Amino acid sequence: MHKEQIAFQNESSDSKKKRLSNIISIFQKEYPSTKCHLNFTNPLELLVGTILSAQCTDERVNQVTKELFRKYKTATDYADLKLQELEKDIRPTGFFRNKARAIINCCKVLADKYEGSIPASMEKLIELEGVGRKTANVVLGNYFGIPGIIVDTHVRRLAKRLGLSDKTDPDRIEKDFIELVPENKWTFFSNALSDHGRMVCKARKPLCKICKISHLCPSAELD
Repeated sequence: MHKEQIAFQNESSDSKKKRLSNIISIFQKEYPSTKCHLNFTNPLELLVGTILSAQCTDERVNQVTKELFRKYKTATDYADLKLQELEKDIRPTGFFRNKARAIINCCKVLADKYEGSIPASMEKLIELEGVGRKTANVVLGNYFGIPGIIVDTHVRRLAKRLGLSDKTDPDRIEKDFIELVPENKWTFFSNALSDHGRMVCKARKPLCKICKISHLCPSAELD
């Protein structure tokens, strides 16, 4: 174990916050234009795309939604679809039966209760079928500009590697990050951490030797 890593043992909350502040400062230089990787032009498209992204890459979702968003423009368009028709449209994203049912039922509520608009509220969004806190935070943070911690697969992995949370449940990781990250940085940090997980701190083999935050990471392998 390196001396830098020994320092992370029994780390105080204040020390962890300071370390995280340094990570955020580095991310602001490394990922200044970080953003959601899903293609969208309005909140409905982002909501549908995020539902489709479960257990699927953003690249595959973007391939599917290119045609999907051309065919269906409003919540009513989705609400009026037959289940089998939408299943066919979104089949390449995987788990297409559950996703199709969620999108149709979600959009029925949007059409009936919100006149087709997307509510800019965590409480209202998570009442929709197929929408959990992660999906809601994606929409709130990346379209409405309302700060939110987005715990995707990359953020979940890096939270543990960086010693920022020992939880495995996304909602509990979100709570830990809320305590550590300044609110105005929630969306930026989530997107930047996800980018770092895609490009540097990869699942199978993290690229620690080129990582700009390796000196701030208790899991770094520098030998």
